[in-house]
Amino acid sequence: MSLFEQIGMTLLRRVDPERSHALALAALRAGLAPLPGPVSSPRLKTTVAGIDMPNPVGLAAGFDKNAQALPQLARAGFGFLEIGAATPRPQAGNPKPRLFRLGEDRAVINRFGFNNDGMEEIASRLARTRSSGHRLEIPVGLNLGANKDSSDRAADFARVLAHCGNFVDFATVNVSSPNTEKLRDLQGPEALEALLAGVLDARAALNREIPVFLKIAPDLGGAEIAEIAEVARKSGIDGVIATNTTLARDGLKSPHRSEAGGLSGDPLFEKSTRVLAQLSRVLEGELPLIGVGGISSPLDAYTKIRAGAAAVQLYSAMVYHGLSLAPRIAQGLDDLLARDGYDTVAEAVGTRRGDWL
Repeated sequence: MSLFEQIGMTLLRRVDPERSHALALAALRAGLAPLPGPVSSPRLKTTVAGIDMPNPVGLAAGFDKNAQALPQLARAGFGFLEIGAATPRPQAGNPKPRLFRLGEDRAVINRFGFNNDGMEEIASRLARTRSSGHRLEIPVGLNLGANKDSSDRAADFARVLAHCGNFVDFATVNVSSPNTEKLRDLQGPEALEALLAGVLDARAALNREIPVFLKIAPDLGGAEIAEIAEVARKSGIDGVIATNTTLARDGLKSPHRSEAGGLSGDPLFEKSTRVLAQLSRVLEGELPLIGVGGISSPLDAYTKIRAGAAAVQLYSAMVYHGLSLAPRIAQGLDDLLARDGYDTVAEAVGTRRGDWL
């Protein structure tokens, strides 16, 4: 991390977390953040569900909910981006405060509740970015959500994809956020089958076919993981993202540990990696997995990959380590792969899965 970034991070940590997030996005758009361009090498280049990536280190949904800083983020060292979650209608989300730093735990709790500008505005921004001469050198995906007051939440996911799908490279069905009441109920087999069928019907009507991923919660038992894997196999989706935030609070020290919402950051690493490994064992390579949850170093990313992830995503760790964390992780991952004699990321996927089972 540069001295300039260290100073910026120190100042941002003195501000309310949600305000700090908005300021970080503004600074990024203004060109005040380091933008090294995509980090890549022959070892780091990979393809996940047909998506070519210069490196397997992606930005998770939530940082740029409304597609406001795509040209800048595309040059920040990531291998791919995910924006959103987007819902059919704009919504304000849950009352503030709703974002909390847990510095002692290197963690974050959020209960945003899918606050976003709605699919129409997000689609317009995506279209303008694509047509304004900005060449996005990395894939961009969209996290699909449902309105809190919707009478048919399952249909909301398909509506968002139908409206925005022609402007993105992949889409993620997010039924695992803990901050919209009863949303996680859609992870049940029957509800999930119906929801995914509607999303895939919407995909079939697009001008081009894009991969669809399913993002699952970390608070799942072995039987639930097996059920989700079976639905994923049968549905025709292209991969699974494991995992979203957790409701668990085990071992936390921060004064904010009892706040409601989803916990992310370092304490999530072990839980999410175990779910990832279990899912990898059940699926046995039939679908690619993306690992997310608690990644803050090259070794964390490497561990996720060897537990079964074809690619990884990060977000919360940037609260403590800055935006330059992405290229640092990608470069460090390249070194680890070289150290262990792997010529490609794909060769390392799942090689230490048994450590987590």
